[in-house]
Amino acid sequence: MPLLGCIADDFTGATDLANTLVKGGMTAVQVIGVPTGPLPEADAIIIALKSRTAPVAQAVEHSLAACEALLAAGARQIFFKYCSTFDSTDEGNIGPVADALVKRLDCGFALANPAFPTNGRTVYQGHLFVGSNLLNESGMENHPLTPMRDANLVRVLGRQTDGAVGLVPFAVVEQGAAAIRRAMTALKESGRRYAIVDAVTDAHLLAIGEAAEHHALITGGSGVAMGLPANFRRAGLLPERGDSAAALPPMCGHAAVLAGSCSRATLGQIGLARDHLPVLELDPMATPDARALAAQALNWAEGRLGDTPVVIAASAPPEKVAALQARLGREAAGALVEQALATIAEGLVARGVRRLVVAGGE
Repeated sequence: MPLLGCIADDFTGATDLANTLVKGGMTAVQVIGVPTGPLPEADAIIIALKSRTAPVAQAVEHSLAACEALLAAGARQIFFKYCSTFDSTDEGNIGPVADALVKRLDCGFALANPAFPTNGRTVYQGHLFVGSNLLNESGMENHPLTPMRDANLVRVLGRQTDGAVGLVPFAVVEQGAAAIRRAMTALKESGRRYAIVDAVTDAHLLAIGEAAEHHALITGGSGVAMGLPANFRRAGLLPERGDSAAALPPMCGHAAVLAGSCSRATLGQIGLARDHLPVLELDPMATPDARALAAQALNWAEGRLGDTPVVIAASAPPEKVAALQARLGREAAGALVEQALATIAEGLVARGVRRLVVAGGE
């Protein structure tokens, strides 16, 4: 029976959340898509959806179905995981999914915190920073699917929901879990449905997690989950495991990196990889057919799989992404790349790849 039931809006984000929980001493199992059968045994179950950029109604439907599966399995708390850069549009999907979960759980309130200081994502006075830059000046304003042009999360979330959004500011968070808890209670009693909670250090995230110990629903990035295992441990529900929760069998076989993210960070990593690894950059403009694009990539990889990882990337700078979208349409362009990468992944595994690094949750 899971202690924590998690709904993630993309695959890589779900993996990140599982990693955070395992580091905290929980066993975690990630499943892909809404489960159709019994869930495996683990302290935390993370259901990875593809709902971040799905139509709003579909995102809500799948998220609620995932929630029902987790509740049926006995989850004591639900965690809605989204990106640390709050990837969304004014239509959703963070707000509509959170609204549906608040209603289903009849909790009336939830905190929202995407911060992950270790990776440079911090929230101060309700504004999301990527490193030292505001979100809307970090490159995320050019995201091909969810351009982020406002760093004020109170405003961003407020445009996605009919519920009121408040703020638990830095000065309160600095005072610790009890102060955060009092502030969230006051916001709920004043009619707020959500609270953006500031966090600029891991200590803040741990305090926020402790403050939300009895919340039915928590929403945020994987960082805010750091404080949750300790809650279950204090309640006598989670044993001390040391490092055993993180133990995985060693994997043998070829390694490959598949990159679809168009973030500045991923583009920089691909640039560095060119100096050390075999790198193939896909050109969907020249080959706008997923099967043909995948066949080209697999033929290229055929003679290069060995001791050194290979990198296959559909990542591109904003101007190239915009040109592809103008030619094919935004949704069709995204679907083309997704289908090509999926086919490539299957083909690489068939050729002996056993270690895959995936950059980009779509």
